[in-house]
Parts: sequence; structure tokens; C-alpha cells
Amino acid sequence: MFLIMTFQELFIVLVSNDMLKKSDAIILLEGDGFFRIDKALELYLQKWASFIVISGGIQNLDKGSFPAAQLYEALVKKNVNDSDIIIEDMSLNTREQAENIIKLSQENGWKRIIIVASHYHQYRAFLTFLKVVLDKKIDLEIINAAVSDLAWFENLKWGVRFELLKEEFEKIKKYKKVGHVATFQEAINYFKWKELQI
Repeated sequence: MFLIMTFQELFIVLVSNDMLKKSDAIILLEGDGFFRIDKALELYLQKWASFIVISGGIQNLDKGSFPAAQLYEALVKKNVNDSDIIIEDMSLNTREQAENIIKLSQENGWKRIIIVASHYHQYRAFLTFLKVVLDKKIDLEIINAAVSDLAWFENLKWGVRFELLKEEFEKIKKYKKVGHVATFQEAINYFKWKELQI
């Protein structure tokens, strides 16, 4: 079955076509400027979750990492209740985001979270979050909701997303060696488990 597709290809299909479920929080990962805000807002307004967590503490405008305070202000201007926004601004990389958000989920008793990243970053972000969940042996559902309507070949200040996608898969290969991301097979098994949850 699926002999002509690699685990990586199957993984890409699953992440790109994840099923939305009512969740406890929407996790807006810092990066790619303000391009991820509208997706988080859309999910919030459609009541897929009651909270938006802004995750990331890097401030580097040239790399597309805008301060959490600016993302917060942008969301409030778009009619998100300030009491529904949580800021996690201690993380300096995706691994730290995963660790801090999983910890926050455990502290709040969250059972399901929605991860919002740009399409090129969603794959590595998910594998990083999943690795932390598997290592901690907790039953937390991670739903993928990538920002998909973004230009691939636009030359942004922080790069071309098509090139960034290639870099992301190189990072996945690199971080697998040090145990910082789940494998594609682990992700596929997780999707099977997740689909059975109510």
C-alpha cells in the first residue's frame, strides 16, 4: 500500500490536509511578519478555540520575527478580546516554543491545540511539537492550520518562501539526528491515533 509514496510524502499530505476540531487554544507562531495573523483571527472568529497564544520572543524585523506586543496589538485592532490573548515570549526557537506551549497546555489542562504557522514552516513546527508530546507521553492533540494562501516566490525581506521550504526540510533532517523532531513514521502513527479521538 502506498509503495510509490515515501513516508515524507505521506506526511506532507496529512499535515496539509489536517481536519479542524474544536480546540482549547490557537497557537500563533511568531515569524513571517504579520502574515499569520489573519489565519489565527479566522479560527478565533469561527470559534474553533477561545484563546490565541502568541508564541515567540525573537525580535528581528529583517528575519520576519516581529515582537509579540505588535502581534498582540494587531489582533486587538481586529476585535480579538485582549483577555483571550496569551503571550508566550520566552521562546527563542521552535524547540523552545514547543516545550513552553506544551507546558502551558499541561498547566491549563488543554487537550487539543491548533498550530498556526506559514505553509513552509508548518511541517517542521508540527514535528517539533509532536516530539515534545511523544517524549512527555501525554495525550495532547495537535491540529495543523497552516497559512496556505501565501506567495511562494515573492522576494520578502526575510527570503523567498519556496527557498525557505527547502531549508525547513534540511533542518528536519538535521534535527532528527539530535532528537529534536519526530520522524515521519511517528507523525503518521500520531495522525491515526488523533483521528480516533473524540
